[in-house]
Amino acid sequence: MGRKALSIDKLVMDLILTDDASGKKKLAAKIRAIAYKKGIYPSSIHDYYMARGRNEFSGSTVPAINLRSLTYDLARAIFRVGRKNNAKAFIFEIAKSEMGYTNQPPFEYSAVILAAAIRENYAGPVFIQGDHFQANLKKFQENADKEMIGLRALITEAVEAGFYNIDIDSSTLVDLSKPKVKDQQYLNYEVCAKLTQFIRRIQPKGITISVGGEIGEVGHQNSTPEDLRAFMEGFKKRLRKGLSGISKISIQTGTSHGGVVLPDGSIAQVKLDFDTLKNLGEIARKEFGLGGAVQHGASTLPEEAFHKFAECEACEVHLATQFQNMIFDSRHFPADLKARIYEWLKINAASERKEGETDDQFLYKARKKALGQFKKEIMGLAQETRDAISGEIENKFDFLFKQLNAVNNAGLVDKYVTLKRVISRKRHDHPGVVHDGEGAD
Repeated sequence: MGRKALSIDKLVMDLILTDDASGKKKLAAKIRAIAYKKGIYPSSIHDYYMARGRNEFSGSTVPAINLRSLTYDLARAIFRVGRKNNAKAFIFEIAKSEMGYTNQPPFEYSAVILAAAIRENYAGPVFIQGDHFQANLKKFQENADKEMIGLRALITEAVEAGFYNIDIDSSTLVDLSKPKVKDQQYLNYEVCAKLTQFIRRIQPKGITISVGGEIGEVGHQNSTPEDLRAFMEGFKKRLRKGLSGISKISIQTGTSHGGVVLPDGSIAQVKLDFDTLKNLGEIARKEFGLGGAVQHGASTLPEEAFHKFAECEACEVHLATQFQNMIFDSRHFPADLKARIYEWLKINAASERKEGETDDQFLYKARKKALGQFKKEIMGLAQETRDAISGEIENKFDFLFKQLNAVNNAGLVDKYVTLKRVISRKRHDHPGVVHDGEGAD
């Protein structure tokens, strides 16, 4: 291992292990500066999706991968898979809720991803995404202004950290008790449009952040063409004229986050409605010029299902829980650490246990909540242990890239995605950019 590799490894470990927020941001800024010098740029996938909406290419699905643990090691594995498959259209994402229970704030998450790119000698755009920036229905009903202020603060923090892809999830506000579909979707498109306008106001000059909307909350009833048209028509009327809108739309097709857990801890087979995915994606492209429909909660589907996403022209698929499962269930994951995690959960997550749940069901659903508490111990595992676990998951990444036909797209990404360097400014100032090659350090 060379001196440069050891240096970036140490920077990452210092970043992950420090509890000092100010120190964390300084380390993140240092990593980002190194990334720019190496030709690595946090980027937006907006123009790539808009080209897809114009039918300039088709037949592939972008994997959007949530890394909840061993983030540095797994991101390195993804960059290796990308290089092996001549691919650049893949997204690293983390949800609002995941930032909390995995203890990965935006500045840390983006810096770790960029460090992985440096370590693997990657060059080009890196797509980092805020997943499920979600409005809480109960809090919104109690105080809508306060909930919106919180969402704007989260978006601001994420954009400052290099998240140039933001998925707004106001589908939680859909009111199915109303008889008219437009009225059901009203708060959804209203909030999505307001937050899109906010994003356009704070985005770095020269970068159009990719914004995603959502019409069906995952785990609830399947989306319909009427839902999509009602949302999009309302959104377009509400969005200020001249502003870029959303680039994609998330829909519900029968999945749930993490899958449905059976009493023995196994995952129930899900019947995913690929016809809905195909039909709504086609409407999204042809009628509204979007990149297409997005599928959430897909990582625990059977392997034989994944090739169907590209066949149905899904523009993006979100993958999370299965990689977490592969970490916990790897034969290389220390049994004593897993036992301590489970004992901690039985005490500290006891309130989340539902009546009648078996230990297997409870621990499967709750164990993600221990990842932040045990982050330092997991990242402190011997390098050979982390390499063995990430090697197993790397094979899964490679399989998924091939099944989604997310391969040989480097040329398309280079064609549509412009690399821009963002100059950090004081908080609340509008960040600026310089084009590649201008004002470089």
